[in-house]
Amino acid sequence: MSSSNENPGLISGHAQYVKGAAVSAVGSVTGSDSWQQSGEQQKEQGVQEMKAAGEARDPQSQGFGKVEELAGKAAGCEGMEKEGAQSKQD
Repeated sequence: MSSSNENPGLISGHAQYVKGAAVSAVGSVTGSDSWQQSGEQQKEQGVQEMKAAGEARDPQSQGFGKVEELAGKAAGCEGMEKEGAQSKQD
């Protein structure tokens, strides 16, 4: 595990989740249980990373406001939508 200022990161967590969703979808289409399981594991890793990153940040100083809220709505990510709404308040 690296020790950077963005450890864990919201962006990398979202990327991991999206990658897992794609792998899982391929598994569903092809009927491959191993791909489906791998995709679900990647999605769960992404969720855990996003949760950890969300807990570690201050939405008032590190949020992206309306942009984050709209991106969360578009992606169907309730957490991102909520954090965006919190960071635009004040």
